[in-house]
Amino acid sequence: MSSFRNLLTGFMLLALAGGATAQRTDFPGIGRTATPKEIAAWDIDIRPDFAGLPKGAGSVAKGQDVWEGKCASCHGVFGESNEVFSPLVGGTTAEDIKTGRVSRLNDPSFPGRTTLMKVSNLSTLLDYINRAMPWTQPKSLSVEELYSVTAYLLNMGGVLPDNFTLSDQNVAEVQKLMPNRNGKTTAHALWPGKEFGGTGKPDVQGTNCMKNCVAEPKLASFLPDFARNAHGNLAEQNRLVGAQHGANTANPEAKSSVSGQRTVVGLAPKESGSPAKSEASPEAKAVQTLLQKHSCTACHAPAQKLVGPSWQDIAKRHSGKTDYLVTKIRSGGSGVWGAVPMPPQGLPEADAKAIANWLATGAARP
Repeated sequence: MSSFRNLLTGFMLLALAGGATAQRTDFPGIGRTATPKEIAAWDIDIRPDFAGLPKGAGSVAKGQDVWEGKCASCHGVFGESNEVFSPLVGGTTAEDIKTGRVSRLNDPSFPGRTTLMKVSNLSTLLDYINRAMPWTQPKSLSVEELYSVTAYLLNMGGVLPDNFTLSDQNVAEVQKLMPNRNGKTTAHALWPGKEFGGTGKPDVQGTNCMKNCVAEPKLASFLPDFARNAHGNLAEQNRLVGAQHGANTANPEAKSSVSGQRTVVGLAPKESGSPAKSEASPEAKAVQTLLQKHSCTACHAPAQKLVGPSWQDIAKRHSGKTDYLVTKIRSGGSGVWGAVPMPPQGLPEADAKAIANWLATGAARP
């Protein structure tokens, strides 16, 4: 009997393996059918009826810890955000929570539109945070962190009390408190169509005009040498997003070695005096683990600026200043590298010293 059982088990495993690697019949020779496990890894969308929502719960108190460790550096301690990202919280009132319509959306004098003013579905927040946050490590939040940080965001907006625990069991009730839950409309020509209440009439009407077209201007400019960096490095005064990036005016403008003509306007070759990479060491590998553990990589990268300066830039400016770096890591601050603040970090002193020493000795890569 046991031999028959083993034979049957082996046959079933072979059948499953063959089915997983079988080629698709509709595209012969191209790819294979995805396995259920592979589909499940991508099937994480959360619909407005909360289908697809993972089972779990998270408290406002826990959400504050997650926020300060993984969110505040980009979105502000109170959701006010920095100059790169739009504010998340603000502009809603207790009356909005009662009516489900944010009155300030109709007030042209109000200075901005925050996320909580516009979003109508709690599922939208849960889905986006789950799949895209933190922006440098998407899909890294646990289920408890997802519920907790969403609860804390709503708490900052006055939607949920301090002692609230958000879960898959009460999301439908919380949806009834969203400030702009009744702010949606179908009176437009986008989806849905007329059969679902849409007007069917385009929001914008116009006709193609191909007559008397104005020629596209061609603009070119450069900064004279005496004006470069007169008001600070332009590259550090522009947002990292968008089409406009300031020229690196801290360096001389690149010149052609043959004719002396400018070859690249506003750009310059990398500094030849950049510090050489430090030789990798076991200590450097250990520090990389600490950087991940304490979410430092959410704002810092090895060689380029993210929200904060790169490790290489910090190492170059503060070479040998271990004690100074320990203080800055634990106390936070702003103004040294720009206006974006770094919140105080609550990591153990030993971890802070290890990271600071690694930076002060060259920020070696593992």
